[in-house]
Formats: sequence, structure tokens, C-alpha cells
Amino acid sequence: MARRDATVDDLVGMVERGELRLPEMQRRYVWRSTRVRDLMDSLYRGYPSGAILIWEADEAVPMQEFSVSQQDSPYQKALLLLDGQQRLTSLSAVIRGEPVTVRGRKKPLELLFNLDHPEKLELVTEVNENASDDENEVGDDDAIDSSEDELMQRFQKMTFVVSTKKLLNLPNWIKVTDAFKNDDDADILDKTGITSLKDPRYRKYSQRLAKLRGIRNYVYRLDVLERDLSYEEVTEIFVRVNSLGAKLRGSDLALAQITARWKNSLAVFQNFQMQCKDQGFDLDLGIYLKNMIAFITAQSRFLSVNTIPLDDLNKGWEESKKGMEFAINFMRNNAGITSPALLASPFILITVAYYGYKHDYQISTEMEKSLTYWIRITNAKGRYSRGSSESFLDQDLGTIRDGGIVEDLLARLKNQVGTLDVTPEELVGRTRRSALFKTMFMAFKSLGAKDWNSNLSIGIDHAGAAHKLQFHHIFPKAYLRKEGYTAKEADDISNFAFIGGKTNRKISDKAPAIYFKDIKSNSGSEAFDLQCIPHFDELLDAESFKEFLNQRRMLISDCLNKYVKG
Repeated sequence: MARRDATVDDLVGMVERGELRLPEMQRRYVWRSTRVRDLMDSLYRGYPSGAILIWEADEAVPMQEFSVSQQDSPYQKALLLLDGQQRLTSLSAVIRGEPVTVRGRKKPLELLFNLDHPEKLELVTEVNENASDDENEVGDDDAIDSSEDELMQRFQKMTFVVSTKKLLNLPNWIKVTDAFKNDDDADILDKTGITSLKDPRYRKYSQRLAKLRGIRNYVYRLDVLERDLSYEEVTEIFVRVNSLGAKLRGSDLALAQITARWKNSLAVFQNFQMQCKDQGFDLDLGIYLKNMIAFITAQSRFLSVNTIPLDDLNKGWEESKKGMEFAINFMRNNAGITSPALLASPFILITVAYYGYKHDYQISTEMEKSLTYWIRITNAKGRYSRGSSESFLDQDLGTIRDGGIVEDLLARLKNQVGTLDVTPEELVGRTRRSALFKTMFMAFKSLGAKDWNSNLSIGIDHAGAAHKLQFHHIFPKAYLRKEGYTAKEADDISNFAFIGGKTNRKISDKAPAIYFKDIKSNSGSEAFDLQCIPHFDELLDAESFKEFLNQRRMLISDCLNKYVKG
């Protein structure tokens, strides 16, 4: 293995010219904007950020596209990137000002640089300036409840942040891409209000801009694999390198092993992934691979994937596709779960797919009712989001393989969680990360819950900022903080309701005793009843907050039990 050095500028140029390509074995680009922010911060400070692994391939190798644009490659021999895709894609996007393609959608990668950042490194980890990075997250009212001054103080301690309109309007924050596109400081310094070389900020800002642009000269070590290695050997190296560093998940490593033997299979997998996305189920590719392995081996782990004959992989894939289609259809139209955002774990789909397959997709009326109940209560109890999720999945797959029915699956769930009823005590201390929170939304929606002003039925797919679903603190967080309550108490699952963004902003930090009157005059008491919210006057002041939570937990638990039982 040869070693050589290359600067960030060299590597970004190689990506742009098509000189550096991605082999089929690689996973797609998955970094969130905050990861890119942290990479830029590390390079700015000259911290180590790993090596780059490439292969000078002589043989024809199946390729895939980078998540940033590339020119058509004029090179006869391909340089294939094996380790470093996330870093180089991010750097290419930021330095070139290119959007990245994530799950078929182009998204900008805009970072801001603080010309007035502190000299010493500040550890600020609690600021999430880009919550929209996660497609499955629905907006909440944290930003409304948080003090804007507090947020700005935290931002000013940072060197790089994901772009926001408010920060961009401040003179000391500039777009990182603008600094790379133009080496002349004049326009940037003009924005800051510097009109004279004697301005004490002139020297500091100029030096910091030079240091920022110096990221292009950051040197990476390249480890270059020999040309005479086979694709299978290179795949084995890829798997071992990424296993040692625990950088990739098991599904990513399995994908590399599968595509090494089943050439051009990545496109086959991705085509089916896009078909499911069109049905509203945008799932990680690893779920489809795990489903295929389950159909072939009746267990979900990838430990034996490299020993499965190619014919079995082909047959298993075709069967598993039919199973997944059944599972998605059943989930949407029978169980009423229309999006993976409402699932505590996508593993539920694998169990349903395998169950349908083992019963030849002939489901009786009684079996349909039982399976619907199992899906809802399993989702509410979070069976596959507790501890050893793959172990629980394997238990259920084994039960189905051995001829078990839904009642056997329910017995396993009861053995795990104790009771299949949702109790008020089970809601104590839970937050919106709980599996019960998603079931709360579906239960309220099934009752006909609506926004308190527009009277639009609540939904996770509303268009427009005014109607987009938000998680609303019934007793606003800022209001409770003033009354001496902690953030943990405010974030209790029983203090949340589902309303649109405009209504949420209108309420802001008003006390419930005040804004409940306006809601009742517009939508009546039913607006609260449909979300199990007690609205007696004596429960709406801060002193009664804990009693309010107790009363609402009883209403919610009763509602959830009725919902999961249909």
C-alpha cells in the first residue's frame, strides 16, 4: 500500500473533475449539517481528521454517483474512494457552494463563520441550529419558549454554525462559501462596516479570513491500495477498515459484501427504495437489506451475509419485496400508520412482512384484527426501541418461522413489558422521544383532533409554515420556568398537544388560563376534549400544573387503550 499527501484543494478538485469516483459498495451521503460544521471547525483549528483510503482500480467496477455534481470523467483508470466520502462530499459542497443530494432531494449546505469568535475553543454542545436536518422530526415550540438573548449568547461563542437568517443579518457572521469563492476581503469587510485600515477589527478579521481559506491547504494522508487487488479483496479491506473504526453500521458493511458478489445490485435495491418512498415510506436502505436477510435466514443479523449463495440472495430479495409491499399496504390502510415517522421502529415492518409471507398473504378477518392490534400496541410499547432490538426482532421472526400466530407475538411482548394496557403511571416522566408520543398523535387524530384556530385536522404532512404540525407545550416552557419548574417537568409527554405553527406562535408563552378562553370562543371545548386536555379553570394556573398532568394522564391512557384495541 502506497502513501502520499493531498490538500483539501487537491481532493475537492479531484471530486469536481470526476477523477475520484465512488464504488457501488459505498453507502450514500448521510451527514447532517451539524457534522459538517464540526468538521470545518476541526480543520480550521488544524486538528487531525483521519486519512483517506483510495484504490487505483484496473478492472471495471460498478460505480455510483457522488452526492455533489461531477464532470464526466476523462480518465481511463478510476481512482475509487473507499474511506472519506462523507468528509470529501461535505468539503466539496461547502467550498464549491454546491448542494448535496440526500435521498433524491437536493439540499444546500450553508455554514456561517463568526469573525468575532472567541480566541479559545468554547465547548457549546447544546445548540441545535438546524433541527430540520432530520426529515422525520416535526417542528416544536422550543424556539418560541427559549429566550432569544440566551440563544444569541450561545451562538456568539461558536466559530461555525449552520446558517440562519437572523445570524446572517449580523455584521460579524459571513457565509463560509463566500469566503472560499473570493480571495478579496473587500466585500466581506465592507459588510462588517469597516471603512478604514485603522479600524482595530481590520487586522483581526483579515487574519481570520486567511486562516479560514487556509483550510484548502489542510493536508490529508492518502492510503492507496495496489492496482492488482481484486474487487472482492478491496471489499474485504473496506469492510475491515470500517468495522475497526465502527464508522459504518452493519447494514452498510453488508451492502458492501453483497454488491461485491452481486454486481450492479445497488441500483436494484435503490429502485425498490424509491418505489416505497412514493408510497410514503422513505426508509433507510438497511431496512430492506435486513428484511431480505430475514426472509432468507429467519433472523435479522448480517453475520452470515458473505456466505449466502448468490441465487439465494436473488430469490430472497424478490420474496422480501413482496413481503415489504404487503407490510406497507397493511400498515397504511389497516393499522392507519401512514408514515415511518409514526413508527417507534421500522423493524415492525419486517415482522409484518415475514408474517404475511409465512401465511402466503392469506389473512382472515380475525387475523387482521389481531395483527392490527399487535402493530399498534407493539408500536406504543416500543418493543423494538428498547435495549437489544435485534434480539427481540429475532425472537419474533423465530416465533413466526415455527408456526406461531399473533397471540404468540403478543405473549412475547407481554413478557417484555409486563402489561399490554397503557397505564397513567407509564406516562410519568416520558418525553416526546417516547414511543407513546407517536401513538398519542395517532389516537388524537383518530378522534378528529384539529388545530385550534384553522380547524384543519392535525396531520404530519401539512404544507406551509402556518399549518405545519408543531408540538405545543400546553403550559408553555417559558411560563413554567418563570414559575420555578424545570425544563424536564415542562417536557413531560402529558404537557404536549398537536397544533399548527401559526397557532403555536400566536399562543407564545401565554398562561393557559389566558389563551384557553380564546380557543374556547373560536373552537369550543371540543378542541381540548379531542386531545384529552382537561380544561377546568382550577387546573390552569401554575400551582396546579402537577395535578393537571395527573388528570391528563388518566385521560390519555384511556384514549390510547381504546385506540390500540380499535
